[in-house]
Amino acid sequence: MDITRERTALLVVDMQNGFLEDKGSMAAVGLPHTELRPAIAGCRALVGAARAAGVPVIYTRYVFQPGYADGGVLPNHIVPAMKEVGSLAAGSWDAEIVDELAPAEGEIVIDKSRPSSFYGTRLEPVLTGLGTRSLVICGVTTNICVETTARDAGQRDYFVHVISDATAEFDKARHEHALTGIGFLFGWVNTLDDVRAAWA
Repeated sequence: MDITRERTALLVVDMQNGFLEDKGSMAAVGLPHTELRPAIAGCRALVGAARAAGVPVIYTRYVFQPGYADGGVLPNHIVPAMKEVGSLAAGSWDAEIVDELAPAEGEIVIDKSRPSSFYGTRLEPVLTGLGTRSLVICGVTTNICVETTARDAGQRDYFVHVISDATAEFDKARHEHALTGIGFLFGWVNTLDDVRAAWA
């Protein structure tokens, strides 16, 4: 399936200070955040190409309400260190999108409290309102939020294109494994060059 401009949106997943910056919460809990930083350049290139081509850009943020009431198992039980350092707390610098990818006026930001960009959010009504049938997905992390979003999109019969050189994971083997799974059953794995050619 070829990438198109028509009825397509770019979904930029969780490109936040907490995941990507030296002073962010992932670094604070000991995760190798520098492994994620290469996704910034790829995402920037995609956002620029989408804006030039008139393709809507939608951002997601992984955000927790005060006290982690909506946090569920992840920050409360699996990685309690996230809670201890105030990871991705609503209204915090940690939860904000990195400066390099600041949304433009009118671009939509979807807050979520689970890996999937669809779970408990207004993403699907927004996509319906835009007439979207194809999603180009970039961001972090490949194996968690990107893959979970891609699977949920595929199950909703969107044409899903995950961009291999605009995504990143803490562990390169998991990055490759996630892309293999997505490309096998839930959509297509593409490159920046594929998108640039389609949107030129």
